[in-house]
Amino acid sequence: MNRFFAKATVLAAILISMGSCVKHSSTSVKELQADEQPAIELSGLRDSLRSLADRTPGEVGIALITWSGDTLTVNNTDTYPLMSVFKLHQALAVCHDFEKRGISIDTVISIDRQSLNPETWSPMLKEKPEDEIRISVRELMQYALTKSDNNASNLMFDRFVPVADVDSFIATLVPRDGFQIRFRESDMQKDHALSFENHTSPLSAAMLIKKVYADSVLSGVNLEFVRETLFGCATGVDRISLPLSEIEGIRIAHKTGSGYRDSKGRLIAYNDVAYIILPDGRSYALAVFVSDFEGDEKDASEIISEISSKVYSLIGGTELVTN
Repeated sequence: MNRFFAKATVLAAILISMGSCVKHSSTSVKELQADEQPAIELSGLRDSLRSLADRTPGEVGIALITWSGDTLTVNNTDTYPLMSVFKLHQALAVCHDFEKRGISIDTVISIDRQSLNPETWSPMLKEKPEDEIRISVRELMQYALTKSDNNASNLMFDRFVPVADVDSFIATLVPRDGFQIRFRESDMQKDHALSFENHTSPLSAAMLIKKVYADSVLSGVNLEFVRETLFGCATGVDRISLPLSEIEGIRIAHKTGSGYRDSKGRLIAYNDVAYIILPDGRSYALAVFVSDFEGDEKDASEIISEISSKVYSLIGGTELVTN
């Protein structure tokens, strides 16, 4: 039976302090100030999501943070494998490190093609056929964030910011007890069990992506880069994004993560973490993590999509009231 945990008081206090949103690029919709944002009743939605999670053949963790800072969680334990969601954490740490050292993310580096792994997921390797690949750090992060490229991620861990330093930096943004990052994609590929050593609670992941859009976690240029790049994520569009894709004026920034199968044939992880800006300017963060799932990827996507649909049916259906 899945476990249900109410939101933690300490985390709630932190989230309330994150309540107002900031404007980003001129291409984004207007976001509302805190005093323009109406509160909504979440208890009915919580019951509905808990029921869905309880009947799922696996563990489902959910976290929602509304525009007013209210939170809803279901099965909010720090046990869900991050998988490629950690590439968001990594990109933030790389940008921060480059800022400290006064280096532009447009810096171009050289990569020996032979040093890259042809047996891992890597659109970059397929799209760049040359023996010596010259690529900017910006483009490496774009590959990692929008296409979940494992070679790009491994290379950034090896050359720029080690795993432990990424973990330490993220602990300055969200509570330490909500996540852990210890291994690279290459480590997990060799030993799938290590996937469980990079873990998170759904609330921690939702807090992080909300913080990207609500706070100045990086300098203006780099922060704008991360924000806009997440809006272009091309993986997992059949998850949180699917029921929202036909809504005119909506913007969805997200990062997915997908896992291996364990010895029992269960899907280790299937995740999506999103920041959604509605056409009227309201926004919310939604994180859905599915683990130990006895089904295929299509089934897991449908569960995440159904959760997203239920959330939007309440969030999107709430009539906007301004002062």
